[in-house]
Amino acid sequence: MLKVKFLDSNSPSDVAVSSARTCYSGKGLVTPEESSEWKRKPDLLLSIFKSGHHTTLQHTHITMTIEGISRHLIWRLLHSHSHYNSEQISQRYAKMRLENMRVPKGADKSEWNEFYNSVFADYEKLIELLKEPIENVLPKFKKGEAGKKAQELARYVLPQGTEAYMYHTVNIITILRYIATAKALPEAKEEGLNFANQLAENLLKVDPQLKPLIDFAKEHKVEFPTIDIEKYSDKGLVFDVVGDLPKIDNSYSGILRTSQTFFDESMLGGFSSKIKLSLSADSQNQRHRRSLGVRPPLQKIYKKEFYTPEIIEKNSEVLKLYRESLERVYSFFEDQVQKIGFSEAVYALPNAHLIEILERNDFSSFQHKSQMRLCYNAQQEIYDITYKQVQELAKVKESADEVFLPPCSIRSRDKIYPICPEGVRFCGVKVWKLNFSEFHRDI
Repeated sequence: MLKVKFLDSNSPSDVAVSSARTCYSGKGLVTPEESSEWKRKPDLLLSIFKSGHHTTLQHTHITMTIEGISRHLIWRLLHSHSHYNSEQISQRYAKMRLENMRVPKGADKSEWNEFYNSVFADYEKLIELLKEPIENVLPKFKKGEAGKKAQELARYVLPQGTEAYMYHTVNIITILRYIATAKALPEAKEEGLNFANQLAENLLKVDPQLKPLIDFAKEHKVEFPTIDIEKYSDKGLVFDVVGDLPKIDNSYSGILRTSQTFFDESMLGGFSSKIKLSLSADSQNQRHRRSLGVRPPLQKIYKKEFYTPEIIEKNSEVLKLYRESLERVYSFFEDQVQKIGFSEAVYALPNAHLIEILERNDFSSFQHKSQMRLCYNAQQEIYDITYKQVQELAKVKESADEVFLPPCSIRSRDKIYPICPEGVRFCGVKVWKLNFSEFHRDI
């Protein structure tokens, strides 16, 4: 069951009105306490909101705990923009449980429970079958992690209806945008509306004077953007490359990455990408909030295509089960589309389902992203995509494969110790001693 709870915060309307009043105050700061009972507060609050002066509503951030939210709604709404921070249960490192599954509105509960039981049985079998081949390619001191790695790969068969729990922090204007946009979601709309209603209820408890703003958001007309992604069919993985690459110094290699605060001219350059990747990999990809992505409605781009990890491709017994499992998943999904519609049937789509997105990176942001995703601890699929992006960039920008590297390579160049910043999570490979062309991961 979806459950949203706000943790304690200041009164958002007091902070918003006080920050607005401070802009015109010749007597110093106006405190939230001074605005709490100010008679003109409701009028000014609504006025600054309707005139679009929304920075005043961004001072207050709400940290909420969310339970029982589907992986799909997280992907489609909570992480599809740049203005959030989240920490959620990992499908890579935590074993998923059968009881945490969503049955969509209008669906036959017994059918869906049978489907989930079947998928989870395959998930459990895949974990067991994958342990040995994974152990065979892991360094000796990492072999004890084979079970976790097996979970990471087996999760590809899990459906979008798998529920998660998380911490999520956003500002007030983002909450109002959630409330406004939920009704326009192309998938998981019922769950999205439930989520929006709970946000509205919690926001009113925090600050009843926000009601006019909430009402405005509920009534605001919103249309989900349309895009003809076929227009980009001939573009390739990397296109529209412009500008200069970053000059790597300690602002990029240091753990604080002050390049995210002190921008250089590389933020003026960048490139676009048309990427095919799984829903699971894109959920990781979204965490790079300055990599802006366009994600069309899934019904518009639906093809029965799925990602298969390399280590599964190489093992015939595992591959047979993997393919059979996904065939059953797609068969159930397509049957449910006829019964309850695409928007609700989407919970049956597997993590492995391949989609196409458009993405834009400036070079400064991509330098950070490449460090995170070229690390050997990163998810294999998104590692491979990032590696190919750098390969393509190097054809246009000849030093790209010397700039976009994992953190250990960058830190080694700058003589920052320890060279691997992962500590006990060190992958076991001295990647910084390799040339870019030698980078290869077995798992």
